[in-house]
Amino acid sequence: MPVWIQSNIGNIIVLLLLLAVILLAVRSIVNDRRNGKSSCGSNCGACAMSGACHHHPQRWENKL
Repeated sequence: MPVWIQSNIGNIIVLLLLLAVILLAVRSIVNDRRNGKSSCGSNCGACAMSGACHHHPQRWENKL
């Protein structure tokens, strides 16, 4: 084994573990997105962005 790898084996292991955790998190988010799950928890009453994420089109009668 090269000297550089031997002297940095601890950093390499930690980096690989961190990369695995990040990949699993991204995979979980993508799978949830594909299955139609929401990340917000669906409690719009307590959300500061409740008016921005669920668009309810207004009726034309109200605008006239």
